[in-house]
Amino acid sequence: MISEQDIRKARSTMVETDEHGGGKYVKIGLGWILVGLFAWQTAFAGGERLIARFNAVRPNILIKSVEPTPIPGIYALELEAGDILYGTEDGRYLFNGDLYELGDTQIVNLAETGRQKKRQTIMADIPRTEMVIFSPEGDAKAAITVFTDVDCTYCRKLHLEVPQLNELGVEVRYLAYPRAGIGSPSYDKIVSAWCSDDPNGAITALKAGRSIPDATCTNPVAAQFELGARVGVTGTPAIILEDGRLLPGYLPAKELVDRIGI
Repeated sequence: MISEQDIRKARSTMVETDEHGGGKYVKIGLGWILVGLFAWQTAFAGGERLIARFNAVRPNILIKSVEPTPIPGIYALELEAGDILYGTEDGRYLFNGDLYELGDTQIVNLAETGRQKKRQTIMADIPRTEMVIFSPEGDAKAAITVFTDVDCTYCRKLHLEVPQLNELGVEVRYLAYPRAGIGSPSYDKIVSAWCSDDPNGAITALKAGRSIPDATCTNPVAAQFELGARVGVTGTPAIILEDGRLLPGYLPAKELVDRIGI
């Protein structure tokens, strides 16, 4: 994988053609180095050449990482916003969409597999103190992380299933995702819940259609809303399993437990 440091280095690299002998001048910083065609091909083999071309055309879009795909000559570019583009080794073509592999018995979404691994890492790094958590009695068999909105009909329906999920050994960890956006009435409500002396009771009251006292504090609601967009949340509820799988929408408790595999 090409690191962000390599990408920054590629950003500062300028290439000009030498008319004498078909060589290339590569300007790195303030120094000029004459290299032959073979050296050029070696230095800019693979993703580096794609990065240089992309940065020349769209210097304002930051590339977070570049990785080879199973297809020879095709690389995956992860942008800062989390989007994935695919490009050819020579830097001439880009395309978007998910990349699938035809296996012996199933079709595998390779792009989603990559996103799943990243989600798993991101979710594992969120402090429990920043979540509103409903835990089962005794040891949990599994946990789900749910991006939720207190005014969402299906979020409210899922919340009614939380006691059953707890009985089945599933811990429910809520993250805030006010669909109407930061500064909306839904945002203010969920901030009040996070800042409440009893966040669990406040969330339950709001999802039952009841009011709670307004409250403000240092809170993670805006950051969690932005995080949701980064991990692929487009609506609520959005359920993320411990292995990073994203299940969009409401699922009954028993079906959800089947999906979890416990």
